[in-house]
Amino acid sequence: MQTLISGATSLGIPLSREQIEQFRVFAALLAEWNQRMNLTAITESVDVQRKHFLDCLAGLPLVAEETGSTVPPKRALACVDIGTGAGFPGVPLKIAWPSLKLTLVDGTAKKIRFLEEVVHALALENVTLVQGRAEELGRDRRYRGQFDLGTARAVARLNTLAEYVLPFVRQSGLAVIYKGPNAAEEFMEARNAIELLGGETVRFAPVTVPTLDEERRVLLIKKLRKTARLYPRQQGLPRKEPL
Repeated sequence: MQTLISGATSLGIPLSREQIEQFRVFAALLAEWNQRMNLTAITESVDVQRKHFLDCLAGLPLVAEETGSTVPPKRALACVDIGTGAGFPGVPLKIAWPSLKLTLVDGTAKKIRFLEEVVHALALENVTLVQGRAEELGRDRRYRGQFDLGTARAVARLNTLAEYVLPFVRQSGLAVIYKGPNAAEEFMEARNAIELLGGETVRFAPVTVPTLDEERRVLLIKKLRKTARLYPRQQGLPRKEPL
């Protein structure tokens, strides 16, 4: 875990021995389960630390700055992670930010079962697992407009992703979107969708992931207005016909 430890230090994110052990157990479970099902193509230990753990943590200082908090924030904000897959970025954020109230959403039952084991093995508290599609859950009153933060990473192009995430975020909350090399192009085509869904981009920041020579950006979208009832549209439309 040395890559993670030194990288987190350079990001200004303190990790205790307990948190480092949680990351170690998470990495071991990821490797074990990945032999049975396709969770990630990234399997080498150092790459998991860089391209998964540190990549997810790189957005935390921006969130803390935008919410006027320390790193990690002390506030127990409610966060929903859409299309979480193997738990990214939600689980690394939760480990580093223990007071975070986290809801992990994914449409695949096997991935939810994996995350159940992760939550149990890491003894994570205030974590809720929900199997379902964003298009359906975003219309459910139990989830719609209920979260301070909505996160997503490597799920879809930004104009589609905005329609997945923003309906979950309450007014004055933030959508936190992790993007790679095509971020600028995607942002240009997504500006109309972001405004239509009640959001306003407040940060579109390049982030440096320690030891990783790849372009990364984190987009912070503030929810200014309630999302119109029309959105999210029915299953499949956000991808087939992006706003």
